[in-house]
Amino acid sequence: MLTLITHTAILPLAASGGGGGLLSIDWTLFWATLVLFVLFALVLGKFAWSPLLRIVDDRERGIRTSVERAEKAAEEAKELLAKHQEMLRGAGREREEILAKALKEAETVRGDLVEKARSDAERVAERAREQIERDKNEAIAELRGQVADIAVEAASKIVKSSLTPEAQKKLVDDYITSLPRA
Repeated sequence: MLTLITHTAILPLAASGGGGGLLSIDWTLFWATLVLFVLFALVLGKFAWSPLLRIVDDRERGIRTSVERAEKAAEEAKELLAKHQEMLRGAGREREEILAKALKEAETVRGDLVEKARSDAERVAERAREQIERDKNEAIAELRGQVADIAVEAASKIVKSSLTPEAQKKLVDDYITSLPRA
């Protein structure tokens, strides 16, 4: 339709003008071109310009939104990275604290075990000394008894031959007293 309007407006104008030189201005052609340009601009402005502007605005908004989202995501990523780094540092500190605590507890347990082993060994040694002392005392008592019996027999043989009973008793007592004590 635009072409039809253009041709009908240009044809009468072109027929009325004559020819011209190379530098001459053809006013008919000038006005026809101007009218066509204005018509084209109006039609383009009415039907194409606002949709084109809307498309460009929509595209600009979409790009701006995408950039804002990307910036926001980058900021969140930085915050998340900082949180993760802090968590790693915290985990490292916690690990060191746990290791220190475990070493301290192990040292305490080792000390307790050494002390218990020492006290157990001392108790066993003390019981062994007591048992040895009892066994020694029993052996000495038994030995005294045997020595006394032997002395009495020897003394009775000697006494039968020459000593009085009081002298025999004194001799046995002196012999027993001369024996070593425990």
